[in-house]
Amino acid sequence: MVSKTLTVTNEQGMHMRPATVFTSAMAGFSSSVSVVFNGNSFDGKSIMMLMSACIKCGSEIEIRCDGEDEEEALDKAVELVESGLGD
Repeated sequence: MVSKTLTVTNEQGMHMRPATVFTSAMAGFSSSVSVVFNGNSFDGKSIMMLMSACIKCGSEIEIRCDGEDEEEALDKAVELVESGLGD
């Protein structure tokens, strides 16, 4: 398992569009992807789970990836969050 802690920088947080961008990208990886926020773990491949997390701008999240392509999945997840998730 690999993980990294990041700060969400897009103004609207993890609403529908960014959640779709994130989960669509993560769906291409065989590894499991979790987003940890406020002590709770959310499936990083589920739009509804990410939206239900109520992740706002400035929130600190941890992305955890576990599986055969975990490094690549984490790199892509970090790239997406740091770029503002399409917003």
